[in-house]
Amino acid sequence: MLRSLHIRNYILIDSLDISFPEGLVIVTGQTGAGKSILLGALGLLAGDKADPGMISEGAETCIVEGEFDTPEGMRIVRRMIYSSGRSRSFIDDCPVQVQELSELSSHLVDIHSQHNSLLLTDKQFQLRLLDHFAANESAARECAAACKALNECRCSLEDTREQLRRSTAERDYNEAQFAELSAASLKEGEVKELEAEHKVLANAGQIQEKLALALNYFRPSGQEGVSESLREARKALEQAGRYMPELAPLAERLESARIELEDIFAEAEDTAERSDASEERLTAVEDRLSLLYRLLGKHSCKSETELMELRDSYSRSLDGCEELADKCKELEEQLKALQKNYDTICDKLCSARKEAAPRLALEVQNSLHFLELERAVFAVDIVPGSPGPSGKDSVNFRFSADGRALQDVAKCASGGELSRIMLSLKDVLARFEKLPTMIFDEIDSGVSGSVADKMGTMICRMGKSMQVISITHLPQVAAKGTAHFVVSKQFEPSSGRSISKIRRVDGEERVQEIARLLSGSTITPEAVANAVSLLNED
Repeated sequence: MLRSLHIRNYILIDSLDISFPEGLVIVTGQTGAGKSILLGALGLLAGDKADPGMISEGAETCIVEGEFDTPEGMRIVRRMIYSSGRSRSFIDDCPVQVQELSELSSHLVDIHSQHNSLLLTDKQFQLRLLDHFAANESAARECAAACKALNECRCSLEDTREQLRRSTAERDYNEAQFAELSAASLKEGEVKELEAEHKVLANAGQIQEKLALALNYFRPSGQEGVSESLREARKALEQAGRYMPELAPLAERLESARIELEDIFAEAEDTAERSDASEERLTAVEDRLSLLYRLLGKHSCKSETELMELRDSYSRSLDGCEELADKCKELEEQLKALQKNYDTICDKLCSARKEAAPRLALEVQNSLHFLELERAVFAVDIVPGSPGPSGKDSVNFRFSADGRALQDVAKCASGGELSRIMLSLKDVLARFEKLPTMIFDEIDSGVSGSVADKMGTMICRMGKSMQVISITHLPQVAAKGTAHFVVSKQFEPSSGRSISKIRRVDGEERVQEIARLLSGSTITPEAVANAVSLLNED
């Protein structure tokens, strides 16, 4: 239950600290006094959208805080709005997202404003009411989760099928490209190697000619070679070194030079012997280079490495088709299992709804009879609907005020009848399950006289098992409250603004307020007597 409400700088409320008792709490006040402002402040605690326009003139922040007594202990819910447009939410002084605040508040307070009776024409609202009566909340959540999983799997399967379709359409092209690149037997660095070999092969004649010339200079035909000459020179230096020791190192250096020249000659001779001037090899190298140049140009690649990476990507693409096909099969099997699970939950929900529907209809109908719709008939029909998070059922509330042809409540119920139907539903739910604090904003609008009295009796009865806060303009309802608060608007000369205030009234003040509701701005002795009579009724 709502223990207390604290408001700072909310529209016309500068400061408000008020405690609420158990039972039926009545809130009255003249039109425009600020009753709707009070309801709006409570709406902020329920997660309604925050607007900087809610902040009182001249203030920087607005604060609304409610203290709720729950089975788990006292819970404090707070909402702060800043002039910048930012808002913050707190639960027990801990910052939370507004969704968390809204979720908690839905278990703490149920606000029924004047337009909520129109929700009776909403099929989803009707279905939620029935599920609430049938205690189907857990199954309904399970159904919503199953539907979500089913839809996600279905979307995943559709996406995978589309990917497979595109991959299949490209498969022939990918296969041809992969086959061509695979047949090329690509090797990293091959182009450079072949270019170097081609240079040698294309100039083989000149290479042989120059090598022969170099070898002839080293070892001229019919003459002593360079190596033999150097050997003789070394011997001469060695002999001279016997007499002049500093010549010995020269002999050693000359021998080293001779050995190095011998190595050069041997390599040049070997190269000359190995040089292949084969036209067949030159043709093969040119053909290979032509193939590699064509592949590089065709695929806009700069190296064999890039061609090899492209080849591998085509390979992966071809493998991906098989993987996508396997994934489709897995998702199809998963979809069948999820569909079966969803169908089972829907069948379970449907059975529970069909069992509860006539019981709910009878309870509401009895309440309507009490509210002086003696011939009213109320029915709750379960019909097949489109599969969705709530299952496969659609619910239809049908009503007849005179007991004849039943019609959809949206087509046949007047505003006053809708109010009575909604109150009857709330009354039934309150009797069958413990509900959070319920706030009615003129649910009795459109009724008067004895009907208003009985609506007050029904609201009072609800107040015996739970906390009910009823904003009303009917004296018959106001007189039945265990506590009575009056909202008023006062002009403050110091600020030049009108301020809304709320205070609890008892005794003579309450008699005067009931009398005002009975007679208007001019309170007559007869209205006072009538007010006393209403307050003294059991």
